[in-house]
Amino acid sequence: MRNLFNKFAVKEDGAVTVDWVVLCAAVVGLGAALVLTVANASTDLSDGIWAYMNTIRP
Repeated sequence: MRNLFNKFAVKEDGAVTVDWVVLCAAVVGLGAALVLTVANASTDLSDGIWAYMNTIRP
């Protein structure tokens, strides 16, 4: 049992997987933040266009 634990402690294959999981989570989080920012900005822009169009409508 001790030999099995020592082999497990020495192997570094799982560490690369953990790094990739953290990196992918960061990329997904940044993507979600970008989508929310663009969505809010486009909503504000469309509201401004709507308000302008209402001022020039006869």
